[in-house]
Amino acid sequence: MRYSMLVATVLVMLICGPVAAEELTPFRGERTLTVMTQNVYHGVNAELYGVATATDFRDLLIKVAAVFNGYHTRNFPERAAALAAEIEASRPDLIGLQEAVLVRTQAPADGAATPAGTVALDYVQLLLDALAARGLAYEVIGTSFGWDAELPSALGIDVRHTDREVILARKDLSTADLKVSNVQAGHFTTNCVIPTRIGTITIKRGWVSADIKIRGTRVRVVSTHLDGDCPDPAIQTAQSMELLQAAGATNLPLVFIGDFNSDPITGSTAAYGTLTAAGFTDAWGVAGVGPGFTCCQESFLLNPGSTLSRRIDLVLVRGDFAVLGIDVVGDESSDRTPSGLWPSD
Repeated sequence: MRYSMLVATVLVMLICGPVAAEELTPFRGERTLTVMTQNVYHGVNAELYGVATATDFRDLLIKVAAVFNGYHTRNFPERAAALAAEIEASRPDLIGLQEAVLVRTQAPADGAATPAGTVALDYVQLLLDALAARGLAYEVIGTSFGWDAELPSALGIDVRHTDREVILARKDLSTADLKVSNVQAGHFTTNCVIPTRIGTITIKRGWVSADIKIRGTRVRVVSTHLDGDCPDPAIQTAQSMELLQAAGATNLPLVFIGDFNSDPITGSTAAYGTLTAAGFTDAWGVAGVGPGFTCCQESFLLNPGSTLSRRIDLVLVRGDFAVLGIDVVGDESSDRTPSGLWPSD
């Protein structure tokens, strides 16, 4: 579950997560920017942890097969249609996507000897197709490739999981309204390392940014997904500091969007405090109503009532901004898919 927010430089409409169109439309003007952050949820964290704890090779094959089947159980093609409906309601200029995985396979299985290249699920393309079905034109303007792992499975195929951070932009705007430049992507040097029977797995994370000239105003927008896998909170804190030193190294007004895995309500990790101490303002604190919970639904997304209880997806701004509106979208029972799935976790 994530945010939509409307932010503008001088007059900025920052959309953090999902923001309702009716709330944003009255504020739109020549110098406004709407942004959305959306963790699309690959859904297979539990299955991936199962792979890490496999007891022998046969167990490994079975658990990798469970990962592959887990993608399909969470049915992203159906959920993408629900996400597209959320996007249609707010029409953000830019969307930051987290967990936008690319799943590839190869037969016969040979482990990592030959990189798997047959696309089984492309979460970005599926979302773009769902948007196009609603007449909405978006395009990828920047991608950061995260951890990339390939293993054999009991299905007789290799399964390859590639994580991505992505920024989408509207294609229907003229260059006078939206011009993109200086797209960058980076990886954190401090990452979670998980030991397994087949060696260590490094959960490589990073960020993607773009400098935007939006209706005459220049802004840098950065999308990221900080660590939430390791029990050591120092990893996430280090990543937040790297984010400031890399993507944050600019004199432009800055918008950080993403899944920060750092809840300002509980203060469970220091990343939120690190970023706000560096001059960033939490947009929800300016314009949000209520607790603004964005996480988490049940793993299989079939819980009848929402179980959101944490606010870990954030829009943070630094510079000449006025936050005009922000809301969480996809958190109502009516937002669920025909088969009863929540659009995201």
